[in-house]
Amino acid sequence: MAQGLDLTQLDTWIRRHVPAFEGPLQAEKFAGGQSNPTFKLTAGENQYVLRRKPQGTLLASAHAVDREFKVLAALAPTNVPVPIPVALCEDETIIGSMFYIMEYLEGRIFWDPALPEVSDEDRAQIYDQMNRVMADMHSVDINEVGLSDYGKPGNYFERQIGRWTKQYRAAETETIPEMEKLIDWLPKNMPVDDGRVSLVHGDYRLDNMIFHPTEPRIIAILDWELSTLGHPLADLAYQLMAWQFPREAGINGLAGLSREALNIPSDEQYIKLYCERTGQPGIQDWNFYMAFCFFRLASITQGIRKRALIGTASSPEAEAKAAMVGPLSSMGAAYTD
Repeated sequence: MAQGLDLTQLDTWIRRHVPAFEGPLQAEKFAGGQSNPTFKLTAGENQYVLRRKPQGTLLASAHAVDREFKVLAALAPTNVPVPIPVALCEDETIIGSMFYIMEYLEGRIFWDPALPEVSDEDRAQIYDQMNRVMADMHSVDINEVGLSDYGKPGNYFERQIGRWTKQYRAAETETIPEMEKLIDWLPKNMPVDDGRVSLVHGDYRLDNMIFHPTEPRIIAILDWELSTLGHPLADLAYQLMAWQFPREAGINGLAGLSREALNIPSDEQYIKLYCERTGQPGIQDWNFYMAFCFFRLASITQGIRKRALIGTASSPEAEAKAAMVGPLSSMGAAYTD
């Protein structure tokens, strides 16, 4: 047993399904990650990553590692950088829950959007990379890569508001007035559906990316658990939402910092560049997209809070992050005024 991972049956399974796996199997759990526990596997000279569903009572439709595997397989031949998926195990008897294996990539993960550890030039390049890769992801032909059935047809935001309201209610532990306001306001203020459908990541942020060890270049986008077919502006607003957090909020943001001094684009510059890359003139109803993203993240965080209470949260930081439900809903509700 290695940090909650039963290596005995896994060793047998992995040698049948993963090529070139030799030597004694070792596993080390990665820090961070609230949803699906993730491990680095080593056997001889070979290294892989295992991502599994958590064990215990889970909210319906959460922790869909099989969906992650499907989207990685679809994107591997495209110009969207992802780890190459190797094998999926849907047999829960092997380690107690579904899991998949993907390649291990050596690189850098940045946790602070202010990027204090890099030069001004690299900082600008990193933000440009995030913008370009997002535009590339939203430009993937979903029919060509076999993802036409990856999400339901119809208005994405209507479905998402319904889904995350339901998930929030299932995990609710107290009444939060700002969440009630968002749950009421969002359905009444949805923009007219413009029919745009693309692959959306669902959690597109700096620390879900692996950068080259020395270059300001993304070599992999991680954590596709929340990906689906939907409206591309959900990803754009979600990324910009994270930059609104104050530095002391427990989630690193950019509020109060001089982006110009740091060589980081303003919201307006970043949006303009994305629009140029995706061939659109501009964005209306921006407040809706921002309010929606705060609401959605508050609902996800409430799920973490609930899992912390019932003992299935993956990370010891779960309870601290769960304290963000109130502040997130307050920041979202500010966009409804």
